[in-house]
This record gives sequence, C-alpha cells and structure tokens, in this order.
Amino acid sequence: MAAKSLATCLFCKIIKGDIPSYKLLETEFSFAFLDIGPLSKGHSLVIPKYHAEKMHELPDEYLHDVLPIAKKIAIAQEIPNYNILQNNGRIAHQEVPHVHFHVIPKPSANQEEGLSIGWPAKPMDKDELQSLVEELKRKLSEGSVEST
Repeated sequence: MAAKSLATCLFCKIIKGDIPSYKLLETEFSFAFLDIGPLSKGHSLVIPKYHAEKMHELPDEYLHDVLPIAKKIAIAQEIPNYNILQNNGRIAHQEVPHVHFHVIPKPSANQEEGLSIGWPAKPMDKDELQSLVEELKRKLSEGSVEST
C-alpha cells in the first residue's frame, strides 16, 4: 500500500525532512529518531511512514516493520530494562495524532529516569470475564475484526 501523508502532521513533516530530526534508522515503511523531550537518555520514536492516527487504522505491512526496529534500538541502547509504549487517542495520552512507538530506556529504578507509571488494576467478576472472552472470541472468529 502506498504511503499516506498529512501536510499538517508533525511526524509526516519529519519523515519528509521538512522538520529536522535526530534520525536513527529509516526503512521503506518506518522512520526512527531520538525524542527531543526524552524521559531518559536514548528515548526514541519509531513512526510508520503512513499517516494514521490510531494503530488499528494502520495497514499491517507498516506494523510488521515497527517492532523489529524497536528491538534493534533497544539492543543498541545496551540497557536491559526499557519500555515500548504506544498510545491511541488523546485520552490515552497520545500527544501527536500519528501512530508512533516509544522506546524508553529505564536505566535505574528511580522515578527520575524513564517511564514511571501506575497500574490501577481492578478486580473483575469471573462471570463478567467469561462473558467478555466469549464476546471477543465470537467477534474474532466471525471476521468482524479485520486487519488492514
């Protein structure tokens, strides 16, 4: 599928070279660069060269390219602890409306470097879990959930 771009998108402008970046790696489908507002040294972004706001809108061939690049960046960092983060939508903390994956080194356990998050797990009734798994499995097997 041909790359799709949006003239007003910050990341599309970086891909085109209209805005400078600290480029790490570029492939046919992806572009990786250092984040200029990092949570830790080496915080990087991997972005598809296809403009889509959310991951489910992105053609699969662009997704296939992203994680191997994130893996290469993580290995090059030589830091054994890191986060791969991807947010979809403003209320899910997506700041730039173009799919992107963060590779965030976590060099120490302190809260000053890297990603620091809470995980507000909620108890869920077993009947509710069973109902949910049945609903999702039905949708997945019916083909009502298709990849692009």
